[in-house]
Order: sequence, then C-alpha cells, then structure tokens
Amino acid sequence: MTRIFVAGHRGMVGSAILRQLQDRDGVTLITRTSAELDLTEQAAVRAFMAAERPDAVILAAAKVGGIHANNTYPAEFIHRNLMIECNVIHEAWAHGVTRLLQLGSSCIYPRETCQPIREDALLTGPLEPTNEPYAIAKIAGIKLCESYNRQYGTDYRSVMPSNLYGPGDNFDPENSHVMPALIRRFHEAAHDDLPEVVMWGTGTPRREFLHVDDMARASLFVFDLDRAAYDAQTEPMLSHLNVGSGTDIAIGELAAMVAEVVGYRGRITNDLTRPDGTMRKLMSSDKLTAMGWRPQVTLREGIADAYRWFLAHHAG
Repeated sequence: MTRIFVAGHRGMVGSAILRQLQDRDGVTLITRTSAELDLTEQAAVRAFMAAERPDAVILAAAKVGGIHANNTYPAEFIHRNLMIECNVIHEAWAHGVTRLLQLGSSCIYPRETCQPIREDALLTGPLEPTNEPYAIAKIAGIKLCESYNRQYGTDYRSVMPSNLYGPGDNFDPENSHVMPALIRRFHEAAHDDLPEVVMWGTGTPRREFLHVDDMARASLFVFDLDRAAYDAQTEPMLSHLNVGSGTDIAIGELAAMVAEVVGYRGRITNDLTRPDGTMRKLMSSDKLTAMGWRPQVTLREGIADAYRWFLAHHAG
C-alpha cells in the first residue's frame, strides 16, 4: 500500500484530488484538518511526518483569495504560504518522502509577458502588484522543490493551474475569486430581482478558467508520470508544468455567461474606478498536452456544475 498525505484535503483542489484518489486500489490516504495540524508550525509538521511516515505527499494547502483579499492581507498571504511550503517540503524530505507534488498558481508569471504564457516566462519581469506577495510565495515553492531535487535527488514536482473553479469553491463575497464571486452576485441579483449588477473594472481583461475536476485529473497525471517522461519536458531549474484549458474569455463575456446560467435578466454595468488587474493571462499547456493530458469540462458545463454546488451548499 502506498501512503499518500494530501495536505489541504478540504480545499477545492485538495478535495477533488482526494475524491479521485479514493477510487484507486493500493492507496492509503492520510489527511488532517487545519485544526488537527497547523502546517505553519514546523514542530507540528515534523511530529506528524514522524508518526505517519507517508510515502508521497500532495501539497494542495494554501491561503488563497481574490484581488481584495490580497490587497488587504498581503503579510498573511506571503507568510502563511511560505511557512506551509517550507515546513511540508522540508519535513517530507527529512522523513524520507521521495515523491511530492505541490500546486502553485498562474500568478507566478510577470504582469506583462508574451501570451500564451510558457513556463520559461518565470522570473523574466515584474509581477502583478495586487497579488505579488502570494506570487512570491508560490515561486518559492517551485524553487524549494527544485533545490531539494538538485541537492538530495528527490522527485518533487510542481503544477501551475490557471484560474480554478467548481465544487468546493469559496463563495465568500469578501475574499472569493472572480468565478465564485460572479456566481454568487448574479444569483443574489436574480433572487432579489435587482435591475442592475455592477462589475469591477472595464470587463475587458481576459482570463483562462479550468474546472477543478480537470485540475485534479491533471495533478494526478503529473504525479503518476514516469520520472523519465517528466524530466523530458522539464529542466532541473525550470521544472514546473502549466495546467490550463487552453482558451480565455473576457470578464465581461464571462459575466454574461454566468448571468445566463443562473437566470439573471437585468443589466450588467461597470465601475471604472475599480482595478482590472492583469489585462490578459492565458497559459500555454503545450508541455502537458504533449504528454497526453486534455481537459474534459467545457466552461458552460463547469459554470452550471459550480452553480449546482453553490445552490446545494450556500443558497437559501
């Protein structure tokens, strides 16, 4: 039996990965809630690793949030994410874990860079200021994995998803990402029969979205890859892989699609005093698709799935 510790198993991505791992034979899953194990505390992580002795680790735990949350709590975003990565990756190595997969974010790339964004765009320009602390932490996670691989011969891998959404998403209006924020806003507007929904910014920035079940499949695809196959598409100091749908959509168009799915019939207007953030962010997933992975969930299907989950868990 292979003992796999899934860190962050209650989060959107971690729970999706857990669901897919539960269908596998020969796997013993190890999980802890944040109340049971504080990943920012090195001594606690060390004791956990010593007691449980996992064979492999999937690091999906992170402090995440949208533009508002990143602007309001920058110290928390950089500190908590750095501590989680340092503790889990180091103690995994210290306790004999040779296989690890850590999940990052597309915000690691420069604000202004060629599109679609390839993996080698990393560290080639300034980051988007609104989420720079979080991005710095996620870049550090990649470099931790690479450094332990180079010095200790471990097989620690990193995947960088585009904007994720789906069941288990955070729909809190204060700190959610764009997709769940739109779903909640248009649902409430439809429920309250509001004549207008006001969007932040111009609506022209373009974003790529990936359903969380596709991300879970991609994560396990990379996790399971033969090391020679993984090494053939990566380099020792450029080892991360992008995971995206391959297409992007303007936020204004996305808002209209979400409104249609949830049944909102009012006007959509824009608050031009609010920031847009990065104008376009489409990642190249050519390396991953060259190895045989493909997304399966269309954007409209995914929005409908996310809305059903929202209705079951948050509405009413």
